[in-house]
Amino acid sequence: QVQLVESGGGLVQAGGSLRLSCAAAGRTFSNYRMGWFRQAPGKEREFVATISRSGSSTYYADSVKGRFTISRDNARNTGYLQMNSLKPEDTAVYYCAASATVSLSPHDYNLWGQGTQVTVSS
Repeated sequence: QVQLVESGGGLVQAGGSLRLSCAAAGRTFSNYRMGWFRQAPGKEREFVATISRSGSSTYYADSVKGRFTISRDNARNTGYLQMNSLKPEDTAVYYCAASATVSLSPHDYNLWGQGTQVTVSS
């Protein structure tokens, strides 16, 4: 099993940047695909980005493509989400998650962190 802990959230002005980290405890982090999801108040949890086990393949939601970059360092058991050119509509709780399958649906991710708040002011 893998336990996930996010960090790096905060308050930033529109146009700014943040880097989220997802620290994984456990020896099998590299066995899982990793994904980032977000949930704004009153909205469903939505897909943001996912990365393959090796880190060689990534996929993004259209809303963040070109602004966000997902990456991972399996040697450090850590995943990242670099967020640039942030917009007020990016405000949400961001969650990292791990899955054994290729999926964009949060229902297919069985391991979740506790979430970190990202607030973008206009």
